[in-house]
Amino acid sequence: MAVSFGASKLLIKSGGIGSQPSDLRRLSLSPVQISVRPRGDTPARRSVEVHASGNVFGTNFQVSTFGESHGGGVGCTISGCPPNIPLSEADIQFELDRRRPGQSRITTPRKETDTCTIQSGVCPKGLTLGTPIHVFVPNTDQRGKDYSEMSQAYRPSHADATYDFKYGIRAVQGGGRSSARETIGRVAAGAVAKKILKLLGTEVLAYVSQVHTVVLPDGIVDHETLTMEQIESNIVRCPDPEYAQKMIDAIDVVRVRGDSIGGVVTCIARNVPRGLGQPVFDKLEAELAKSMLSLPATKGFEFGSGFAGTFLMGSEHNDEFYVDANGKIRTKTNRSGGIQGGISNGEIINMRIAFKPTATIGKKQHTVTRDREETELIARGRHDPCVVPRAVPMAEAMAALVLVNQLMAHKGQNELLPVTSILQEPIPTPAPLNHV
Repeated sequence: MAVSFGASKLLIKSGGIGSQPSDLRRLSLSPVQISVRPRGDTPARRSVEVHASGNVFGTNFQVSTFGESHGGGVGCTISGCPPNIPLSEADIQFELDRRRPGQSRITTPRKETDTCTIQSGVCPKGLTLGTPIHVFVPNTDQRGKDYSEMSQAYRPSHADATYDFKYGIRAVQGGGRSSARETIGRVAAGAVAKKILKLLGTEVLAYVSQVHTVVLPDGIVDHETLTMEQIESNIVRCPDPEYAQKMIDAIDVVRVRGDSIGGVVTCIARNVPRGLGQPVFDKLEAELAKSMLSLPATKGFEFGSGFAGTFLMGSEHNDEFYVDANGKIRTKTNRSGGIQGGISNGEIINMRIAFKPTATIGKKQHTVTRDREETELIARGRHDPCVVPRAVPMAEAMAALVLVNQLMAHKGQNELLPVTSILQEPIPTPAPLNHV
């Protein structure tokens, strides 16, 4: 197929593509090679490879999410999941229930059960087949009319304008793919990833450590003993009851005013195998940062000592090594956040993710229309006054997806052949499953 533009000819090549217009639909998940050949006598030819869409995360454990906020439904397709992993819809539903709207007065009042169905990749006995897993969640509580004014006027600090700048068209109702409803697919895939990690003894937990000006003091949460029950003991998902109430009160104040506030989610990973991550460009913290900053409303990421570490001297910041009672090399402190040189060192990985105040609020704001006319807008619809309580399972999901991808890469590269036993610790192998 050839498409001509002015003085140049674009030759679009893709594996298996024919000349029928319907074949263009298959370009979304395949690299497309575009060759530019100037007309005339000039033989020069330039090629560039375009990876379309940006809706796929991961390499070994690969997740593709789909759906719009007010479309027929949302979900994900997982490719690369190992076979024989016990998996049920209940496993995924537990995580989706933590993320769903309408779960308390401090979240959006949109009423969605977010009931999932696994449509492929799992056998009737409840074991993964090693083939793609497709998870679907229907949208049931839609109010498209709430967005009629926003079809023309851009919501300040939302993605309305930039989607128009990029595509020239957008899903007006609910923000489409820019809505936090897109994260259902991430959380569903993260539930599968967490199951895999659990089999290996690795656990990922997150909690709210700041809401607006209410900041949980350092050291008040013991990351060695933190449990899911402590996190889920209150509606704001802060494991300290006293500060949890202060955070809830802060959200209640802005909620009744039609305003919003932001906050911080702290995420940890315990018992992570040593050696995960790659040097230079694919460092473990870089992969975690990308995953977290891909979440809606994120504005900052730090791990270990983060920005606070810049106030220390090297003699204060360095994590000194020692050998524990089991003969393992450990660090006395963990300002490195469980990662050194881009590679996990076996200590607890800890990171913090900053979330801005929800962009859509019920207060009058100045903005412009698609026709470049100044106007005022009061955004309608149902939105969280603070996103951080529902962001907790999202952060856990993204951390789990990164770790599973890194586990698979490490296993394939570093444990394909015999290891140097005095230095390398092979990833533990779960007990074999007995089934026919």
